[in-house]
Amino acid sequence: MTKTISLLGATGSIGRQTLAVAQELGLSVAALTANRQVDLLEQQARQFRPRLAVLYDPAAAKELRERLRGTGIEVMEGPEGLTAAATLPEADTVVTAVMGSVGLAPTLAAIMEKKRIALANKETLVCAGELVMSAARETGAEIVPVDSEHSALFQSLEGCRDRGGVKRLILTCSGGPFYGRTASELKGMTREDALQHPNWSMGAKITVDSATLMNKGLEFIEAMHLYHMPPEKISIVIHRESIIHSLVEYCDNAILAQLGAPDMRLPIQYALTWPERIPGPASPLDLWNCGPLTFGTPDLDTFRCLPLALEAARTGGTAGAILNGANEAAVARFLEGKIGFLDIAEQVARAMDQVPVVQRPTLEDILEADRAARAV
Repeated sequence: MTKTISLLGATGSIGRQTLAVAQELGLSVAALTANRQVDLLEQQARQFRPRLAVLYDPAAAKELRERLRGTGIEVMEGPEGLTAAATLPEADTVVTAVMGSVGLAPTLAAIMEKKRIALANKETLVCAGELVMSAARETGAEIVPVDSEHSALFQSLEGCRDRGGVKRLILTCSGGPFYGRTASELKGMTREDALQHPNWSMGAKITVDSATLMNKGLEFIEAMHLYHMPPEKISIVIHRESIIHSLVEYCDNAILAQLGAPDMRLPIQYALTWPERIPGPASPLDLWNCGPLTFGTPDLDTFRCLPLALEAARTGGTAGAILNGANEAAVARFLEGKIGFLDIAEQVARAMDQVPVVQRPTLEDILEADRAARAV
C-alpha cells in the first residue's frame, strides 16, 4: 500500500479528490504540481507541506516561490519541475493527473525509478502505450489505473489467472450531455451546453471529450495497452446511469462487473491501496434507490470522434498521438469559442488525413506526431 505520493496535477478535479483521499488515509505528500494556479497550489502546499511544489508556467512559479519563501518548500517550474516531482526518492507512488501529453515524460521518468503509477492521464498510453508498457515491464513498475472505467476492468480482472480466458472487455459510456441528439441538433451547441455532464463533475477538457465521445475512444486505446487486448476484443456500451463502470466477459460467457456510485474517490483510493481494500471516503451505492440500469449502442454516425479514435486504435503507431494532439488543440479552440462543437471532429479528421503515421515509433517520433497534429 502507498505511503507517500507525488501528485502531478494537484489543482484539477482528480488532483483535489486525490488530496482528499490522501488526507483520509493519512498518506504523506512529497510533491504537488499544477500549471499556473498559484492561489490553490499555495493553499495545498501550506496544508500538506510537500518537499517540492511545481508550477509549469515560469511566471506563476516565480510568484509561488515568493509566497512560499521561508516555508522550506522548494519551488520549481516547467518540464524539469514535473520530472523532479515524479522522481523524488521518498515518493513510492506517482499520481499522474495532469491533462494532456505533457504527462508522458514525467510518467516515463517515474517508471524508470520503479514507482507505482496511479494513472489518471490517459493521453500517456494513447500517445505512447507501447513505449510506456514496455518500460514498466522492464523495470517492474506497477501501473494501476485511476479512470473509473479502467479501474473497473482492473478489479474485474483480478481473479483471472489466465488472460486467455477473457472473451471481451466492455467499456461503459454515459453518452454525455448530448446523448440521443442528431447532428443537426448539435450544430448550435455551446461551451456551456457541452459542460453539463449528467453524472460526473470533471474538468472542462474531459467533459467536452465526454460530450463528443472522444473520451471513450481514448479509453478504448488505453485499454488495449493496459490489458494487452486487440481492438476486436474491446466493446463500448452506452450506460446512462454510470453505476456499472465497466465489465469483463469471459470465454464461458460469464460477465463480471464493478458497480459503484459515480464518485472518483473510490478508483483513486484503490489505485493507492491496491492490493488492499480499506474503508475510505467514497459514497456507498444504494442499490434500492439507484433506479433501473439501461444499455444502448453508441451512435457512430453522429458522434464522429469515436470512430476516429477506433480508426487510430486499429492503425497503431503514432496514430494515437496524432488523434490526441489534434483533439487537444481542437477542444481548446472550442472552449475558447473559436470553433463549433461539430468542428472538433472535422479538425481531428483533417489532422489524421494529413499527418503521416510512423509504425514502431521512438519517443521523438511520438512527440513530432503530436506537434504536427496540433499545427494542422
